[in-house]
Amino acid sequence: MRLLISAASGLIGSAVAAGLAADQHEIVRLVRRSPGPGGGGEAGGREIRWDPGSGMLDPSAVEGFDAVVHLSGAPIIGRWTAAKKVAIRASRVDTTALLAGVLAKLARPPATLLVASAIGFYGDRGDESLTEESAPGTGWMAELCRAWEAAAEPAARRAIRVAHLRTGLVLAPTGGALAPMLLPFRLGLGGPVSSGRQYWSWVAIDDVVGAVRHLLAATDVRGPVNVTAPYPVTSREFARTLGSVLRRPAVLPVPAFALRLAFGESADAALLTGSRVLPAKLQASGFSFRYPHLEPALRHVLERHKGTNG
Repeated sequence: MRLLISAASGLIGSAVAAGLAADQHEIVRLVRRSPGPGGGGEAGGREIRWDPGSGMLDPSAVEGFDAVVHLSGAPIIGRWTAAKKVAIRASRVDTTALLAGVLAKLARPPATLLVASAIGFYGDRGDESLTEESAPGTGWMAELCRAWEAAAEPAARRAIRVAHLRTGLVLAPTGGALAPMLLPFRLGLGGPVSSGRQYWSWVAIDDVVGAVRHLLAATDVRGPVNVTAPYPVTSREFARTLGSVLRRPAVLPVPAFALRLAFGESADAALLTGSRVLPAKLQASGFSFRYPHLEPALRHVLERHKGTNG
């Protein structure tokens, strides 16, 4: 397939682009800088420039792709100032609206558009089991996710198959949510966050790549798709498992006030609240997780982390 990918240098995008290239697909990246040699939408090009801030995307450059994988999104963790919220929203909603609008007007639109989303859609739901059929939650993050997914509607109206990847806490060898946990846990200072009762719906980066591969081929799957492992865990269980894998104690709780001091409002959205999200559509469509359980996933990811750090 000829595939167009945005945010191909990010945590998820780089892994997805590498995995799809290994499958012998032709990968073309949407970039915000000047394209490298052979880029700019030329035949055989590998990069196409766009500028979502100014609404610039040349329709002729994105004509004729089989599928588009849109993974753009500024990091959520960090103090949510008014400016930060605007940037987070623009990186998700505005980029999706621009891309979907351009694709919808093409003479030869792609058959498929996979768009990043997040389990923040569900909000803080305690131990309620959540599937793609569950109602949206409340709060700024849930509202953002609803607007993010709605921004792709022009593509869906053009009969492009749109799937929204509601991704959970991604475990990766470098970056992501796991990286900042490693030092305190290795020093024996790790533990559950606050009460430890909130559910963390996680997924190994390998299964994110696998889910994208699967959804490109599963032409009957559309709409929201939860990209989370089938066995979410509480923050307490996550800490205990990570401590066990690292052979360190994991009993010191991280107080909520400390996280709020460090991260502000984003601490509640990302760490102090939780949702028990299940990958109902993925499993019903025949997807098989390589790492359905947390401990093997952490062992695999940390072994790769060791390799990337020499």
